[in-house]
Amino acid sequence: MLTIYGTMRSRATRPIWLLYETGTEFTHVPVIQSYRLADPQAADAPLNTASPEFLAINPQGLVPAMLDGDLLLTESLAITYYLARKLGGDLAPRDLAEEGQAVQWALLGATAVETPALDIAQVHGKGIADTPEGKSIVAARTATLARPFARIEAHLQGRDWLMGDRFTVADIVLSEGVRYAMAQPGIYDEWPALKAWLARCHARPAWQRLWAERNAEPA
Repeated sequence: MLTIYGTMRSRATRPIWLLYETGTEFTHVPVIQSYRLADPQAADAPLNTASPEFLAINPQGLVPAMLDGDLLLTESLAITYYLARKLGGDLAPRDLAEEGQAVQWALLGATAVETPALDIAQVHGKGIADTPEGKSIVAARTATLARPFARIEAHLQGRDWLMGDRFTVADIVLSEGVRYAMAQPGIYDEWPALKAWLARCHARPAWQRLWAERNAEPA
């Protein structure tokens, strides 16, 4: 049985979203990040990334992780693309050109979008968005996002989705990076095509299910 380790408040959302899209049965083990626990070594602490049981799976102590038979993968992008390839269908690249496009959007998200977008999310999560420090961080990270957002905006002109004429794994992995910035009001307003694309991604029943389960988890 395919097993995914990690909570919905982690990058495990990427492969889990794809699995929900395909209706694939899998085992979900909600391993929480150890830094979110007051005492991760306590005997009654939930299974976490510092637990011996999980370190036996991934000695790096990070989620998500995936076991599929004897295959272990420990990076969310690799897991998601592996599952798209394994499960096939329209979510996966259809040819070499689409393979290149899919990798391109994944790497753009990982290298140019995710870190500044996460910084914005963390400012809001700490409740400092209205402080001088918070405003400074948000302004700087928003400026950093302008170039990758402009790239995405230009590509989406006349398109609903990133690749071909359909929703694919590329939309899953890039939108999961882009959404980290959504706590900042109006951040997507300068990029109407990007904003509309993200809304289409988030209107999908599989994402709605994922988000409801995420919001039911402890913050």
